[in-house]
Amino acid sequence: MIVEGINVVKELLNSNKKIEKIIIENNNNKELLNILDLARAKNVPTEQVEKAQLERIKPKTQGVIAFIPAFRYCEINDILLEAERKGAKPFIVILDGIEDPHNLGAIIRTCECAGVDGVIIPENRASDITDTVYKTSAGAVVHMKICKVTNLARTIEELKKMNIWVYALEAGGKKIYKADFTYPTAIVIGSEGRGVSRLVKERADEVLSLDMFGKVNSLNASNAGAIAIYEVVRQRKG
Repeated sequence: MIVEGINVVKELLNSNKKIEKIIIENNNNKELLNILDLARAKNVPTEQVEKAQLERIKPKTQGVIAFIPAFRYCEINDILLEAERKGAKPFIVILDGIEDPHNLGAIIRTCECAGVDGVIIPENRASDITDTVYKTSAGAVVHMKICKVTNLARTIEELKKMNIWVYALEAGGKKIYKADFTYPTAIVIGSEGRGVSRLVKERADEVLSLDMFGKVNSLNASNAGAIAIYEVVRQRKG
């Protein structure tokens, strides 16, 4: 996979993830020179080229690209171990059919900033972790545990058996501010067009909704998800 952008490559280097090679624009940009120094200090193969040569590989790169292995998904147990490592009750975000990689990247960025333990995505009818997801997440995907499953409804049943409360974010439910997120929690965020699927909604412990006061009755999936995620943070940190 080829990923681009100053923040993405910086996060990759700081995370000690495997990087096969970095190609960087030959100029005096301070941030690019810092990346070059860090890459050399970590013995990552580097090559400096002119801007035109770099843009033939990939356009709009901010002057740097990295060649990395395909994204490695984790298991659900890895997410639970992450919560245990932090000494916290599990906090998981489940994405039900997020097909736009920009939305996926934005949600992962919010999850990482909010301290979510891991993200679960379905194998079908959803975006994979692509170079666009890396870029949109500003490199946050590097630090986030992401699990891909074949059946979300079955996965929710498994989580409930582990005493994790699962809440679907959808219109027509209980007000989100009345839910108690101090217990082990998983929040389901639905797709951009269809929302949370019927089977997933039926498996959830409860359906929760955000208040709407305007004439438009829905938010973008990443925006709605951000509000829900930070309500969990507010309750746990407050």
